[in-house]
Amino acid sequence: MLNIRNETRADYRAVEELTRRAFYNLYVPGCHEHYLVHVMRDHPDFVPELDFVLELDGEIAGSILYTRSVLTGETGERREILTFGPVCVAPERQRQGYGKRLIGHSLARAAELGWEAVVIFGAPANYVGLGFQSYGRRQVRLEDGSFPAAMLVKELRPRALEGGPWTYRDSPVMHFDEEAARRFDEGLPPMEKRVLPCQEEFYILSNSVLR
Repeated sequence: MLNIRNETRADYRAVEELTRRAFYNLYVPGCHEHYLVHVMRDHPDFVPELDFVLELDGEIAGSILYTRSVLTGETGERREILTFGPVCVAPERQRQGYGKRLIGHSLARAAELGWEAVVIFGAPANYVGLGFQSYGRRQVRLEDGSFPAAMLVKELRPRALEGGPWTYRDSPVMHFDEEAARRFDEGLPPMEKRVLPCQEEFYILSNSVLR
């Protein structure tokens, strides 16, 4: 039985452990995403209404969290939008459509709550099927003026991002203390840090920009 519901405080440890398993050695040897989940919930930019877990037969197998972020126009106009992540599915449950179900559920709820757009960083192949597009197509850029290939945008309301270009700024919670993250990880049961080919793929994608 599949169930998607809001996370509760009783789920916190299970979600952090799930996030750690899902991300460990994926982008770098080890990971910090579970620490980000740990500190994100207490940050003012956290959106608890969009904090969901996916359960399979009563066991948490997926998680998604959202934070507020900001787009600024050339005339100084500011729009508060959303960014999601970390989003994860248990390694043994991946490639079975559960991530798509979880993201789709959360996006529908975000639209119901009146949010107009979502911006993320991720592999385009994982998200274009959900309606995400290149930032370049929507004239959303970083503060240095670049359009990273991994930056993607989805309008939850048609033509929500007309009037650009826009400059994107994420929540300060995303820029956490990596030493604190390392100490947090060391307090958990040991996992082997490994160098894997997928880490080089992530490095290439995360450093590629559109022109």
